[in-house]
Parts: sequence; C-alpha cells; structure tokens
Amino acid sequence: MKITLVVGNPKPQSRTARLARMLIDRIFGPDRAEVEVVELADHAAALFTWPSEEMAALNARVAASDLVVFASPTYKATYTGLLKAFLDRYPQNGLERTTALVLMTGGGMAHSMGPTVTLIPLLHELGAVVPVRGFYFNTEMMDRAGEIIDGFAAETLGAFARMVPLLQAAAPRMQDIHPGKTEKTDTPQ
Repeated sequence: MKITLVVGNPKPQSRTARLARMLIDRIFGPDRAEVEVVELADHAAALFTWPSEEMAALNARVAASDLVVFASPTYKATYTGLLKAFLDRYPQNGLERTTALVLMTGGGMAHSMGPTVTLIPLLHELGAVVPVRGFYFNTEMMDRAGEIIDGFAAETLGAFARMVPLLQAAAPRMQDIHPGKTEKTDTPQ
C-alpha cells in the first residue's frame, strides 16, 4: 500500500507533518506501508510555474497513492495557499482514484470545522473519496497529541470497518459497472 502525506505547511518538518505521520502510524502501525512525505514548501517555486514537469510528476505520484493525507496548518480559517496551489494543478476528478484523509492544525478551537467545511469539499470536487470527517488538531494540546491522535485513528478504523461489508456486497456490481477499474478497491476476504 502506498500512502502519501501532502504537507502544506510553509515550514518543512513542521508539527503538522509530524502529526500526519503519527496518524498514519496509529492507523496502520509503524512501517506497515510505504509512506512518501511531500513537503510542499520544498516545491514552492515550481508550484507557480506553468507548465512544470516536476509538478506534473508530483501530482501524478500523489494521485496514484492508495491513501493521501492532506495536512495543513489553519491560515485565515482555511488551509494554506501552498496546498491550494498544489490542488489547483489537478483537473476536475484528478483524484478520482484516491482515498484521502484531512488533517489541519491550529492554535485554538475557533477553526475546528475548517477541515470539514473548507478542504474536504475541494477534495470531493477533485473526485477523492474522503471516508471520515476532517481532523482538526488544536496545537495547544501538543502534550496530549498521542491520546488525541489515537482517538481519531480509532474513529477512522471504525469507519473503515463499517465499509468492509458494503464493499464485499457491492464488489460484483462494481466490476459490472467499472470493469478493470476496481483493482484499488479490491475488498478484503
């Protein structure tokens, strides 16, 4: 399984990136999946260059992931311009074969609905499947990061578990409707 963490923090190796990695480790276990971390700050110059082979390749790698965690600090009640610029490079439905999780950080609870009301609708517009609500992490609670992330990981795993019977029941029909397009959605037996 290939997981990509797309981090929209202008500061590389940020708390936002560490929290996203922690979340993946809590959901899948450490070292259970191939994880690529994309720090958009490292690509800032290319983000605004059209066309850009570097960005086209990066967009393709992200879109080919089994799961993408889009992580961003909250700026002005929404995600960063770096993340928006990256996502703007996709055409409509450019993430249609991607499952996504959303993590946003902020220094208080005033913007706690930000992930769900700002970033998830954009990911839906791009065709991504977002199976759970967005996760907002209040950075004033860093001393409880493990406990808080464990709670969201449990919620996510619960949502995944509830989908398994639905996917198993729908698997024959999915193959009828979309022959050859279900390899990323093969259901567990």
